[in-house]
Amino acid sequence: MARYTEPSRKQKMAGTLRSYMNSAQRTFFAGVNDPRVDTANNTSLIKLFPKVDPKIDGDGCDHDCESCHVSFPKGFKIDEEDALYGHVKGWATHILVATGKTDWMRDVADEKGSVMEAIEHKADVKPSNGKLMLSASNIPTPNHSSDYTEPTTVLLLPAFIIIENVTSKNVNSLVTEFVDKGPTNSTPLGPVLIPASLPGVLPTAEQLTSRPSPHRALILLCSQRTRDVRCGQSAPLLRKEMERHLRPLGLFRDLDDERPGGVGIYFISHVGGHKYSANMMIYRRANAFGLDDLERANLEGEAPMPSAYEPNEESQAGAAQCMWIARVGPKDCENIVKFTVLQGKLVQPERQLRGGFDRQQGLFSW
Repeated sequence: MARYTEPSRKQKMAGTLRSYMNSAQRTFFAGVNDPRVDTANNTSLIKLFPKVDPKIDGDGCDHDCESCHVSFPKGFKIDEEDALYGHVKGWATHILVATGKTDWMRDVADEKGSVMEAIEHKADVKPSNGKLMLSASNIPTPNHSSDYTEPTTVLLLPAFIIIENVTSKNVNSLVTEFVDKGPTNSTPLGPVLIPASLPGVLPTAEQLTSRPSPHRALILLCSQRTRDVRCGQSAPLLRKEMERHLRPLGLFRDLDDERPGGVGIYFISHVGGHKYSANMMIYRRANAFGLDDLERANLEGEAPMPSAYEPNEESQAGAAQCMWIARVGPKDCENIVKFTVLQGKLVQPERQLRGGFDRQQGLFSW
């Protein structure tokens, strides 16, 4: 039996202070700090993304817990006290650099010779269209090599564009010709006007080229163990559980699987807030699977399968939404697939939503 230890005076004071703060937040519920109220800088939590409503969406669980064998390690603890919404810094574009790795140096810009280092420390130009979020990812490199001297690929969001033949030497062109010319998180939906290749340049092995991403949605999971061991623990487990729910729908895509219309799941580097692990960012095309208006509670029989992939102007406009959620565990994955990935709805926004954007509505959380 564990021996009870009387809390120290310092611990008692800390607990009392937290209690006062939580009480003050509840009392001030209708004020400007309430995530459900619009302020000068934030769209309210309840307006940004629709919340699942059982009267419309039906029972959120298929009650298949017996088939779920994924759980976090014993002692996996996270912060459940802090308010999450509205505290992430806004970003305009997001780059995922293919490294083939799942863990990196504490600061990925310190990876010597990498595209991350070149963008952060060596590029002569910075994006002119707002803040760039830079992430290393486990996306496979063209030659399945972790040698940073070889060309790699990057995935540009919200454009949903893959750019190839990227090296530390051509990151200036990457920024000026692709990042700057792509849509931002606050750009209204419209055709992505990024060139397939740089104009006026003879084709070479190192020429930057671009092509649309085949995915209709992306799930990004922080896996950087060097920043927080919980990320290295949670990412593979959540990926396994997400796969379990995506595969029967025909939507799971492995790392090298570029069949059109599926969901890509990638590990990325530090995004912040690791004490709220797991952090998950979900980018979706507009009405990604043709189910956004589905009312599951009013269906007779099973819900329809996602529609076949048919590229159109709306689907080729890049990501319409990004939902950044935290405190994600294995038990959340079923509903995240069913409602968030397939329909753009959130089940527990008050507990999990950190921020995001909706380009269709022109709304964002910062």
